[in-house]
Amino acid sequence: MLDPHASLPFTAAVHPQARPAVRLTWDSREASPEVAFVALPGERMHGNRFVEAALAAGAPFVLTDLDVERAVRVPGAREALFAWARAERARNPLVVGITGSVGKTTAKSYAAAALDAHFMPVYNTLPAIACFLTQFGGSDRPLVVEMGIDRVGEMAELVDLVRPDVGVVTSVGAAHLEALGSVEGVAREKGVILRGVRGLVGTQAAPFYPRVETYGFGEGVTYVGEELEVTPEGAHFTFRGVPVWLPLASRVQAEAAVLGLALAEGAGLDLPDAAAQLAEVRVPGGRYRVHPGRLTVIDDAYNASPLAVTAALDALATFPGRRISVLGRMLELGETERELHAEVGAHARRRADLTYGVGLFASELGERAFRTVPDLLTDLLAEVRGGDVVLVKASRGISWTPEKRAGEGVGLDVVVALLRERATGEM
Repeated sequence: MLDPHASLPFTAAVHPQARPAVRLTWDSREASPEVAFVALPGERMHGNRFVEAALAAGAPFVLTDLDVERAVRVPGAREALFAWARAERARNPLVVGITGSVGKTTAKSYAAAALDAHFMPVYNTLPAIACFLTQFGGSDRPLVVEMGIDRVGEMAELVDLVRPDVGVVTSVGAAHLEALGSVEGVAREKGVILRGVRGLVGTQAAPFYPRVETYGFGEGVTYVGEELEVTPEGAHFTFRGVPVWLPLASRVQAEAAVLGLALAEGAGLDLPDAAAQLAEVRVPGGRYRVHPGRLTVIDDAYNASPLAVTAALDALATFPGRRISVLGRMLELGETERELHAEVGAHARRRADLTYGVGLFASELGERAFRTVPDLLTDLLAEVRGGDVVLVKASRGISWTPEKRAGEGVGLDVVVALLRERATGEM
């Protein structure tokens, strides 16, 4: 419990009616009798505007500079939150930070399973991580924190907050180039997570960090999985002689599982037990989720970059049947975005039997090009048949229907939903 009347790592005036909370949130809609609210400054408005709503929802206390009921009054809520997060994190014996252009969430899921760790939910902003650390930092279970960046200097800020004992870079590729400038800039910024701590990097990222231990498959890998076999049913390999089975997984998931086992070995855990836990991992929706049925739908639509789409297309190529790719625009690629879309589209044509593209750069991405998702849907739903395997992937700004514009925008999440209905119903 987070007790505002206990010793705090910052100076505060605590209202006598303030109560302990299970966790903190910066989103007033999540406030409840167990969840306290932190009134953070925002780009468009200040969290102080929502303090009364949080109190009305029963928040045990609010971290704010306002003089209100159940207030924990501080000069700056953001600074107080981060100080609290650092203090709680310092109590934890093992914190793993994971970053990468591709596979952060997947790696996080497998690492947490192998370590039996608390792990960050989908959101990985600084305030979200701070709230996570305040809640779980004092636990005797390890923590696994996803650390995504999209601007120069952000990783240094994240590292200062999380202070990981182990830093992981899953991959380095063309992502957020508008802010980071180049793939070399991506590698440099992400590499900040490796400074001064035990570092682990995936085999794809290894050339960027030549003196850091590696995990994955292949010759010369420090923590190596062996005898890898990937089929439509899943992935099988061995690690230190321990057999590992991952249902409905691709090579990317298998590499994440090797990372988890490397971390478990380093923590002195039982490898067979860790391997058994890996078989139960289910990654969040939109991140290479295979939905079998009359046709197979691969939902990888949460986000996309050239490296991520290429990996997904390689996984698609392992399936029997007619393989169909449905690709949308990849965002934040800077001046070379048309060239990068064309390269991905060329790879799609090599890996899939039928290729679709939608939106800007549709013709680069697919043989069948459509301006809008509804136009694409008309053709796609008329085309698919039993036994087909359909991969859907794009950046999430394209993939997901904007909640605040319901009825106006239609994203590739709708394509996934309708294909899944077709897969489980009559063709």
